[in-house]
Amino acid sequence: MKAMRIHVGTDHAGLEFAQTLISHLEGQGHEVTDHGPKSYEPLDDYPSFCIAAARAVVRDQSEGLESLGVVFGGSGNGEQIAANKVEGVRAALAWNTATAQLARQHNDANVVAIGARQHTEDEAIRLIDEFIKTPFSFEERHERRIAQLAEYETTGAIKGHPVD
Repeated sequence: MKAMRIHVGTDHAGLEFAQTLISHLEGQGHEVTDHGPKSYEPLDDYPSFCIAAARAVVRDQSEGLESLGVVFGGSGNGEQIAANKVEGVRAALAWNTATAQLARQHNDANVVAIGARQHTEDEAIRLIDEFIKTPFSFEERHERRIAQLAEYETTGAIKGHPVD
């Protein structure tokens, strides 16, 4: 697995797993940035942590750095939604090996969301490793679709494809 920069964001539901994951990723040679939280707060809110991780991925990628993000909480759903609010982020919820691989191969997802309460630590780490090691396919149809999503994200339209 090629070493890269990995940005991690979670909430109280994933705090303990975050420490295990960060140690695992650093052990593989990745440079990991933990965007929080730093301590257990049972009523903390995940959006700012996940958005910070997602923004850092976009910033790194715009500078030409190999970078991906990992966000997680109880279900992974809210964390995925939060990350996807950042322009340039394609966050995908992975719940099995196939969804982790396809997120990268077909969608060039740059952030993976995991439900920390939906998997054992070993399962979650396997999904994250699969996401990180899987390359984008660069197939024309996938590039075209990603370009359409980016166009809609910035203009609110997709040329040649009405969005009624």
